[in-house]
This record gives sequence, C-alpha cells and structure tokens, in this order.
Amino acid sequence: MESSQDAPAHPTGLSSDQAANRLRVDGPNRLPEPDRRNWLRILSGVLREPMLLLLILASTVYLLLGDPQEAAALAASVALVVGLTVYQDYRSESALQALRDLSTPQARVIRDGQARSVPSSELVVGDVILIAEGDRIPADARVLDDGDVMLDESMLTGESMPVQRGAAAVSGPDKDLVHAGTLVVRGHAAAQVTAIGVATAVGRIGEALHTLRSPATPMQREIRYAVLIFAVLGLSVSLLVALWYGWTRGDWLQGVLAGVTLAMANIPEEFPVVLTVFLALGSWRMARHNALIRRSPAIEALGSVTVLCTDKTGTLTANEMSLVELALGSERSEPAALHSPALESLLRCADRACPEHSFDPIDKAIHTAIAGSSAAQAQPGTKPVREYPLSKDLLAVTQVWRIRDEPALEIASKGAPEAIADLCDLAGDERAAVMQLAKEMARRGLRVLAAASAVWTDGRQALPATPRGFRFEWRGLLGFADPLRSGVRDAVAEAKAAGIRVIMLTGDHPDTARTIAAQAGLERPQAAILGTELETLDAATLARRVRDTDVFARVKPEHKLRLIDALKRNNEIVAMTGDGVNDAPALMAAHVGIAMGKRGTDVAREAASIVLLDDNFVTVVRAVRQGRVIYDNILRAVRYILAVHVPITGLALLPLILGAPLMLMPLHIVFLELIIDPASALVFEREPAAADIMRRPPRPPSQRLLDMPTLLGSLGQGAVVLAAVAAVYFIGLGAVMPTEQVAALSFTALIAGNLGLIVVNRGFTLAHWLGRTSKAFWVLVISALGMLFLVTRFEGPGVWFRFAPPPLGLSCLALLMPLAGLGAIELLRRTLGTRRLPRSQPG
Repeated sequence: MESSQDAPAHPTGLSSDQAANRLRVDGPNRLPEPDRRNWLRILSGVLREPMLLLLILASTVYLLLGDPQEAAALAASVALVVGLTVYQDYRSESALQALRDLSTPQARVIRDGQARSVPSSELVVGDVILIAEGDRIPADARVLDDGDVMLDESMLTGESMPVQRGAAAVSGPDKDLVHAGTLVVRGHAAAQVTAIGVATAVGRIGEALHTLRSPATPMQREIRYAVLIFAVLGLSVSLLVALWYGWTRGDWLQGVLAGVTLAMANIPEEFPVVLTVFLALGSWRMARHNALIRRSPAIEALGSVTVLCTDKTGTLTANEMSLVELALGSERSEPAALHSPALESLLRCADRACPEHSFDPIDKAIHTAIAGSSAAQAQPGTKPVREYPLSKDLLAVTQVWRIRDEPALEIASKGAPEAIADLCDLAGDERAAVMQLAKEMARRGLRVLAAASAVWTDGRQALPATPRGFRFEWRGLLGFADPLRSGVRDAVAEAKAAGIRVIMLTGDHPDTARTIAAQAGLERPQAAILGTELETLDAATLARRVRDTDVFARVKPEHKLRLIDALKRNNEIVAMTGDGVNDAPALMAAHVGIAMGKRGTDVAREAASIVLLDDNFVTVVRAVRQGRVIYDNILRAVRYILAVHVPITGLALLPLILGAPLMLMPLHIVFLELIIDPASALVFEREPAAADIMRRPPRPPSQRLLDMPTLLGSLGQGAVVLAAVAAVYFIGLGAVMPTEQVAALSFTALIAGNLGLIVVNRGFTLAHWLGRTSKAFWVLVISALGMLFLVTRFEGPGVWFRFAPPPLGLSCLALLMPLAGLGAIELLRRTLGTRRLPRSQPG
C-alpha cells in the first residue's frame, strides 16, 4: 500500500524504528494469497465429504425406522468423525502455511546505514533496496543510480526484450521506475521503494491469484483415479444390495440402511487424506531440515534420482571464503603480513574489482582482508561508473571508478587467471609462469583468482563495450581457502550406497576441483573434464564420456544444460544444484532442480523444485532420504487402506448372502473409521526410516504406487483377515449364540484384524514393539482395545452397538485368530522372499 507518511526517506535508507512504524501502519508487502483455508472453510469442506453425507443419511433412516436412540448415537459419532477430520485437515493447512512463510523471498535493504537481508514482506515505502542481476524486484521503486540496469518486464507488459532503467536524471522521466515481480537481467543498482503489496502494478492484478491451484502430482492423479474406480464399484454394489434386500425381504428402509452401510465400508475416502497429509507434513519436516519443497512432484522424483550434480563452492565447501595468500612472481604473503608494495597494490586492485555492496563470499573475503592489512586506504569521493559483469565469454568482473574529481577513470578486474592473462595480453613465457603458479596454488585446494588494473584517460570517448577495450596491467594472484563442509564425505558415501552417483560441477581451476573432489570422496576425482573440452564434443561422445567422469571444471552455465541432456540420454534421473540466472534452464531441465536459498538468485529459486535454505550438500542427501521415507510411508498407508476394506466389506455382505441378520451397522463403521483415519494419517505418517532406506537402488520412475504386486498383496492381507472374521462368525453361528453375541464376536475379530494390518504394514518386526514405535500407534491401539472391551463386555455400552457379551474364551479366540493368520502369512512371505514392505530400523 502507499505510504502513510509524506516525508521523503533519506537516500541512505530508513532506520529500523522508521521501518517498524511504517510496517505497523501500512502492513506487510504481500500479494493476495491463493485460497488460504481457515478452520471454517475446512469445516465446510469436511461437511461435504461423502462419508459424512452417508452418516447423515443413515441417521435419517434410523429416525424413519422409529429408532431415535440409534439416530442420536450415530449423530454423536458424526461429531467425532468431523472433529478428527477437521483436526487432520487443519494440521495439513498449518504445515502448508508454514511452508509459504518459509518460501517468502528475501530482499537486500539498507537499514540504519547498513546493507542487510530481510524478508521481502517487511519492506516499506521509503526503504532503499539493492537490486542485482538475477533478482526478482520485491516492490515498486525508483532507481537512484545511473548504472546499466536491464529489466525483463515481460510478465507485466508482454514485451520480450529487456528494458534499461536508471536514475531519472540520466534515463529521463519514468525511466527510473522498476516494478515488483520484474527481473533484473543485467547490472545492479540502489532503488527507493514507492509502493508495496496490492498498491504495486502487479498487486493491482493480483486478485487472479485467489483462484490458482498447484497442478496434481502423478501420484495424486493415480490415487484420484483409484478412488474414482473403487467409489463407482462400491456405490454400484451398494445400490444392488439395497435393491436386493428390499426385494427379497420386503423391508426397503432396512435395505437402504444395508446399502448405506456397505457404501461406507467400500468408499476409500482415506486415500486423498493420506496424500494431502503426508505430502504437506513431509514437506514441512523437510523444510525444518533446510530443504524447502516448492513443487510436490519433487518428493516423488527424489526416490528415483540416480545422479546428483552438485556445485563445489558453498555446497560441498563451507562457502566461508578467506583470502590466505597473495602471489606475484616470487613474492608470496598473507594479507595480514604485507610488506611488499606490489602485493599491497594487488590487494587494493582486487578490492576495487568488487562492487560497493556485495554479498558474494569472495568479495567479503577481500574486503575483510584489506581492512586488516596495511593496504587499506580511504579515498573520499570515489564513485562507481560502470560494471562489466561476468559473462560466458570472459570469466572476470570489471569495475570502473571515478576517483574524486580526476578526469581519468580507474579500472579494476578480477577473475579466472587465464581470463585475466588474456586481458593483460601476457607473453608466452610470462603467461606460462603465472599459470604454473596458479596450478601449484590450486593443487593445495585454494581457489585462485587473478587481478589486473587499467586507467582510462580519454574522457571524450565512450567506454568500450567490453573490458577487452582497456589496456590492463597484471597485478598478481589471490588464493582463497574454502574448507569442505562438515559431514559432506559421509553424505557422499551415503549417496553412493543408495545407488546415487555424485558429479561435481565447478567454475574453479581443475586442480582445485580435483583436490576438493578427493576430499569429498567422489569415485573418480582425477578424471576431470574442462568446460572448453565439452564444447568440442558432440552429443553422442559427451553421453559416453559422462558415464565415467565425476568432475567437471571451468564449467559455464550453458555447459550444465549440455551435461543434463547427456545424462538423460543415458537414462539417468538427474538432480542438479544451481544458483545463478543462467543456471535456470539446467534446473528446469533436471528431473529435480535444487536452488541455493542463501546465495541463489530469485530466478534460480523459481526454476527449481527444491530450495536449500543452508546451501549444504548434506541437506541434499538428507532430502533424498526423506523423500524415500515419505514414499515408503505413503505405500504403507495405501496397502493398509486397501487391505482393511476387504474384511469390512466382507462382513457387511456375508449375512446378506446367507439370509442372516446384518452384523455391521453404520455406527460400527464409524468405530472402524476412528481407527482407520488416525492410523492412515498419524501412525504411518510418523514411521521412521527403514533400516535399508539408503542402501536400496533408486526406485524406477515407471514403478506405480498401485502396481499389481501392491494391489494383490493388499487384497491378500485383507482376505486373510476376512477368512479369520468369517471363521469366528461361523463359530458363533455353530454355537447357536444370539445374534448380538455373534455380532460382538465378529466385530472383535474385525478390530483385531484391523490392528494386525497396521502392525504388518508398519513392519512385522520386534523393533516395532521394543524399539522406535511412535506414541501415536500405542495411543491408537490402547484406545481401540479399551473401547472394544467396553462395548463387547458390558451390556450398557453394548446396547448402542446391538452387542451382548459373548463367552470370554470365544472373545479371546476372536482376538487371536486374525493376528495368527496375518503372522502365518507374514512368515510364509518372508520364507518365499516375496516383495517386502520397508521396515523401520531399531531405535
């Protein structure tokens, strides 16, 4: 919104107090959020669920049958189911909102005279923001510098060509305006915020965001299709049963009740709940471990990744750059112990090659080094004139400065030693000597840059189009130390054990790359390929070479895209990390694009499926692990849901087929749902990782969640429980027991089978009883058995369920038979070595 204060802000930015006051008055810098659901909207959605509608229909039928007591009990149970469902949905929505808050982009702003990063939602009118190549503009603003800033405004204007922006005095009226949502494709500048939130140009058209929804993932589409098939079949059978009952027994209301009960037993409404809860809470848990999921399909794809392409600097290494060595010819020195005028000149030149307000670790290391050395000297009145950014043709950054009122301009450049050697046009022997020195420094694991300076004296002519138009003088080499991150070697080993090959891509010197690759534990650290060599290889040759090469040095962004394509030609499933503007095509081409959250550009983050909040390779491997766990737990829950509906449906149909009184009533189904829903959404979601989670090969992308082995295995488990329940039912009939006792026995066997299916699908191991078993599991089991004991052993509560206490011995038999059947089948399955469920490891 527009500022509530008319006083203009000082060009150096606001104070923290000023910003806090304006934020309190004007509100946050946010656009309308798409379909955020509060608890009232969640409740409204729950009340439209098919299961609830069937329960309400059953209550109405009981009233028509003259049984208000049963109708009241069912209505009370409806309230329980609604409360549980609303809790689960609200939990998922809270997790999704936490992810939205985490994904709020950062803005660089000058507050209290210091450059800092803040969430873009905290920007206020009057703030001075720093924008640079790769940034998405966080608010409408006016450019304060006359630098060479180019913007992509296609999202607002539809114009595909970048437009130039600069200070009004240089660019002209309205040519100093930059709009929220547009992209900086070149240059950097300071700009003062003029509008935020809905008052921005993009905010005025932001109402369309209310209707946006993320597209369904392949897994979601598969589950929706399965739900549709099962629902159609279940409702069709239920309708036939209702008609059959009414036709053969002449009691149409009881027929409707039988049909409703069977429909409730058949509809697998838990499937969508499982996916929503598991993906939302799984993404939230991954974000707590610094991996922010931007697109749900990434969770599915993580389990199939076979190759992980990673940057070196800041991902494998700590990105805690420190300048440890300056070198020129035979002279070597640490920055803090400088005694050589030539090396002091080298350090000053490197400092001049850095932008004024930079967040780059190299630039920070240079600023820190010069501040603590004898080379530091203040030059008041210094003003930046132009920057020549890093390009694919020249791996160097060049800054042009005006020193006070002097007519000549000072030029400083830093970059790859070979690029700076080219700028200086070094002779053969001299070039060979400096490259040999750079190679020797790189072998010690240092990141090596070179620096050069020039003077532009012809003020009557325009500056050259590229730095090659200056006459540079060689200043020397700078060596930066960037140690390997803690835990990286173990993470690489874990990835290899999981069948995932790790490839390192870096713009560094090949010797530096080899040293870090060896320290990280990559398989073939010495067989490095240079980016210039990649350019000479055709697609087929590159696809062959990439099979046995794990280190690529002096790599440019366009090389990354070629490498991704080559790996895909080899049928690999590729995850790739990136941070720059030009990394976006490769991030989008990879099956799983992973952007850096700290040093990455907005463009890279938008192109990626996952954003690393700590830029750490260990987090990448942890994300792969967690993705596999989420998939495993969804598979557990799906198998359980499929299996548990078999005996429920069977017990609903069996008395109808035999012409006997109904065993299952709607209230019984509600009791079962109060076990099935928490088991699906709470117990299985919290299952720990299987012991072999990172020792399995990647999952084939073609493998479906509901494949034939899963379907047959689940139906087989359900059939075992149904056989046990049917056996208990026939035992009750054979003993000529009253219907109420037979119903209590059958229901006891059904509950026991239900709990047994939870155990079997979690993992039928001792670890689940003595090890890391979740509290949710024990709460569910104790609650279910306690309620079962009340309604089957006591006449008072049993009346509501139309139960009478059966003989204690038969009740114990009903509890044990389904568990014994499942245990026997599990033992047989292990003996035959058939496809196994993932098992949690012992605590």
